[in-house]
Amino acid sequence: MPIGVPKVPFRLPGEEDAVWVDVYNRLYRERLLFLGQQVDDEIANQLIGIMMYLNGEDQAKDMYLYVNSPGGAVLAGISVYDAMQFVVPDVHTICMGLAASMGSFILAGGEITRRIALPHARVMIHQPASSYYDGQAGECVMEAEEALKLRDCITKVYAQRTGKPLWIISEDMERDVSLSAEEAQDYGVADLVALENVSR
Repeated sequence: MPIGVPKVPFRLPGEEDAVWVDVYNRLYRERLLFLGQQVDDEIANQLIGIMMYLNGEDQAKDMYLYVNSPGGAVLAGISVYDAMQFVVPDVHTICMGLAASMGSFILAGGEITRRIALPHARVMIHQPASSYYDGQAGECVMEAEEALKLRDCITKVYAQRTGKPLWIISEDMERDVSLSAEEAQDYGVADLVALENVSR
């Protein structure tokens, strides 16, 4: 039975009494952001809004974006990536679970040397997909041209962020490339594999 989003007490600055806020809002105040769903315009706009707010609030404190996403809309993912590059604080990315497709693109967009994969995380890269256009042939050709431009953009970003040659990224994007946390580190999508807490 779903219980909804848990609530936690939080005292606003200047207030005497704590108020109950949902756990995500409380974590946002600590600069912890979450992408735990398919990338679409709504979640992209929420993440961008939070990043811009936190950027304006304090440009000296880093942000931490936890990614567990099967991917999603290409332009929405690129907009999150662009916002991560735009804000002044470093954006650390942490992959937990799955970062596939645009999820891996956002993971790779974290501050270089600050991109982490948890030990059992999975990362997958591939080329962007296009919806099959149900219209006139000329419009279908234009959509195909736009898809090629987006693929070229994504390939260049992966090459820049991973340090791999453009031709290797382009070749790998022809199919689904699934990576373990260690393989993602070797590939350059992540910089570090977090150690398991074995002290328990």
